[in-house]
Amino acid sequence: MQQSKPARQGARLINATSTPAGAFDGFDYIIVGAGSAGCVLANRLSADPEVRVLLLEAGGSDDSRWISIPLGIFRTIGNPRTDWCFVSEPERSLNGRAIRVPRGKVLGGCSSINGMIHVRGQRRDFDHWRALGNVGWAWKEILPFFKRSEDFLLGADEMHGAGGEWRVEALRTRWEILDAFRDAAGQIGIGSSEDFNRGDNDGCGYAHVNQTRGVRLNTARAFLRPAMRRTNLRVLTHAHATALEFEGRRVVGVRFQHAGSPRRAAARCEVILAAGAIGSPQLLQVSGVGPAALLRDRGVEVRQDLPGVGENLQDHLQVRMVCKIRGTGTVNERAASLLGRLGMGLEYFLFKRGPLSMVPPQMCCFTRSNPSHETPNIQYLVMPMSFESFADGLHPFPAFTVAMCTLRPTSRGYVRIKDPDAQVHPAILHRYLASEDDRRTAVEAMRIARRIAAAPALQRFNPEEFRPGRALQSDAELLGFARENASTLFHPSGSCKMGNDTMAVVDERLRVRGVARLRVADASIMPTLTSGNTQAPVIMIAEKASDMMRSDRRAGA
Repeated sequence: MQQSKPARQGARLINATSTPAGAFDGFDYIIVGAGSAGCVLANRLSADPEVRVLLLEAGGSDDSRWISIPLGIFRTIGNPRTDWCFVSEPERSLNGRAIRVPRGKVLGGCSSINGMIHVRGQRRDFDHWRALGNVGWAWKEILPFFKRSEDFLLGADEMHGAGGEWRVEALRTRWEILDAFRDAAGQIGIGSSEDFNRGDNDGCGYAHVNQTRGVRLNTARAFLRPAMRRTNLRVLTHAHATALEFEGRRVVGVRFQHAGSPRRAAARCEVILAAGAIGSPQLLQVSGVGPAALLRDRGVEVRQDLPGVGENLQDHLQVRMVCKIRGTGTVNERAASLLGRLGMGLEYFLFKRGPLSMVPPQMCCFTRSNPSHETPNIQYLVMPMSFESFADGLHPFPAFTVAMCTLRPTSRGYVRIKDPDAQVHPAILHRYLASEDDRRTAVEAMRIARRIAAAPALQRFNPEEFRPGRALQSDAELLGFARENASTLFHPSGSCKMGNDTMAVVDERLRVRGVARLRVADASIMPTLTSGNTQAPVIMIAEKASDMMRSDRRAGA
């Protein structure tokens, strides 16, 4: 049996193979998943010295140097050390293609491998959650939870917080081609924006990012490591949860595998699932909580028939337009030569600036695909680089990319177990572009991107459309390009949705319906997908969940 390495003193990572039998009893809370939400929960719950918290992470440490380097995303996505490397079922609406579904496999979860873009979403998103019956989730009610952990670059005001763990900074690089793109957007009627986090993210401008002076800030570094100094918090990596333990309809603990050995841990108060939109519904299903027919078909004893577990899966689908340019610099040509790569490395390691300090999408642009929408329903992420995929490397010619997505897709998919073994990847199907609305919006988004590229501000760089290419003109041709080339924007959500209808999995306090002492707190609880990148909303969800759990504990609920 392979023994895991004990952590250095003070890190409080448990080597379970050397832990005496029964040592995992006596915890008040067990958190499954040390990702974006789990690290926040571990920090907030363990702040009470009377509470003992166990955090289980199926992946390993976040000590890879490529995690801390922002442009290292090209080395972490698709890397089995840092990415679960999920793959969807063949997507019928994408010409039968199976889509890669990156998910973080280290401390910090997806915050260790994502694009670091800080976007809360729109006021409308959360007011809609409240309109669906989710008390306490309107914009004015969740804004304090966004502000609580924030350390905003310009300091605190009515919309932003300062002094929190979650740093929000400006980018450390600017590009002439992106400035021109912003000006071109203005020329077709899309205004500029300096801040996409005030409730209305309409406009075009440089993004804010979760970094500290050019280094990626993940939730492990921001929230978990400071909390690991506390004696009442234990963190165990390479601990893959295999099932929840029940007494009747109460959850009393978690079973997990570590270094080839089965283990168990007991919780006196609650178990919280923070394993994300893929992991949380999977663990519920293998534990007997989910659609009864599916569970019986997979040989799982049904403990609670909840038909919505794993359903309502939503994601942002991106379609990338690439334009070749002349007369200005992009990352492509710098990375194409050994001298250029050496210069990029030297600039970063000496000054934490330059291309290695950047996230691929530098600029955001939010607008409406047509005037019928009250708020922006499409997002463009603009990059001073281009590539076929993360695995293929950059193109050898100067170019910029416009990745466009439908912010509020109406297509719905699912996460369903294939096997009772929690270590077998589940079936993931998004049903991208299944709805007429999503198909129409994708085509409209491509046409608006072309209008921006044709605006006067960009013409001095002679933009030449490389993908999809000017030969494709009809709606059918553009939709065909999307079917053949679109990919995930890495925002799966909604598979354990919050609500009151028959497909709801958790209530407005994130308690799993029909099961005592069990909550879910991650992107899976979103009833509908937020209008932008999902990192900031997930941290907000964890902040609000921790408050609700502390309140319930004080009340003896």
